[in-house]
Amino acid sequence: MPQALRFLGWPLLVGVLIALLLIQRYPQWVGLPSQDVQLVQAPIYSRLQEGPVSYAEAVDTASPAVANLYTTKLVSKPAHPLFEDPAFRRFFGDNLPRQQRMESSLGSAVLMSKEGYLLTNNHVVSGADQIVVALKDGRETLARVIGSDPETDLAVLKIDLPNLPAITLGRSDSIRIGDVSLAIGNPFGVGQTVTMGIISATGRNQLGLNTYEDFIQTDAAINPGNSGGALVDAHGNLVGINTAIFSKSGGSQGIGFAIPVKLALEVMRAIIEHGQVIRGYLGVEVQPLTPELAESFGLDGRPGIVVAGVYRDGPAQKAGLQPGDLILSIDGEAASDGRRSMNQVARTKPGDKIRIEVLRNGKTLSLTAEIGIRPPANSNN
Repeated sequence: MPQALRFLGWPLLVGVLIALLLIQRYPQWVGLPSQDVQLVQAPIYSRLQEGPVSYAEAVDTASPAVANLYTTKLVSKPAHPLFEDPAFRRFFGDNLPRQQRMESSLGSAVLMSKEGYLLTNNHVVSGADQIVVALKDGRETLARVIGSDPETDLAVLKIDLPNLPAITLGRSDSIRIGDVSLAIGNPFGVGQTVTMGIISATGRNQLGLNTYEDFIQTDAAINPGNSGGALVDAHGNLVGINTAIFSKSGGSQGIGFAIPVKLALEVMRAIIEHGQVIRGYLGVEVQPLTPELAESFGLDGRPGIVVAGVYRDGPAQKAGLQPGDLILSIDGEAASDGRRSMNQVARTKPGDKIRIEVLRNGKTLSLTAEIGIRPPANSNN
């Protein structure tokens, strides 16, 4: 009997081990739950989704419509301190000759139409006595300023030359973060240059650059001289006007801003038609609703903006708005951000009436205001 056990022991042990291995590998065979790890596999594409290896066609499409600007203006040199001395002036009088010098600056512009209208930045041409436009085909001519809008930092120029190229317009409201962007301009006066990046963000505001801000942010290199140039998509369509950079060194650090072409076109058409941009005006100063103010108003998470001041004889005062009122909504749109609400007013046609819901002394009031015309940016009110 012991010999029989010794004879059968090894086969039995091997059989048990094999059974244990099978149960571990296939537990469902004996009714146990499976121990397999379920991994999510990426789908197998029949064709790789690759981007283009060159953007030469996009550049060929857009670059002829991007011009270099050279502006000059006559400025007075600071007088020698001796000339400002009262005794000296009393002896020689005030008719002393003033020394003057020419200052020049560089920028870029985009040909928007075959009729010769160009868009650029207001800060590029502001105060210029002469503006020279140099086209990519080698032609140069003087430009005249049709009008400017300091509140968006845009200006419209006009040149008179035959057979002018015009840029193809894209849709700035349909771009996406991550889209390829190309910046075309004249950085540092070296000549037309193209840089590439992506759309880093859209709808950037509260940067303190302009009164009305709705910037496209890109990491395509934008340097001094690029201002007023074109930001185009991968097909060469214009999506923005390059305007500013965020930099601690003065050079590109990968944070550039462009005005969307949709806004730029609205400004251009208004300047060509009226000589200026006509905006709606309510005549109020507003401030954000802080948590402390919200508590004093007895609000629990409800959005609003506080009326800090009301201009005399303005549309707001005539409608009955008072300092300390909390604006809850304008024409049904929640007033959660002061800048956005004032932009909403600015887009309203002067003469149109808007409904303003306010909270005053714990009571909700509905007021109606007739929108006026916003005074020029350099006006005191």
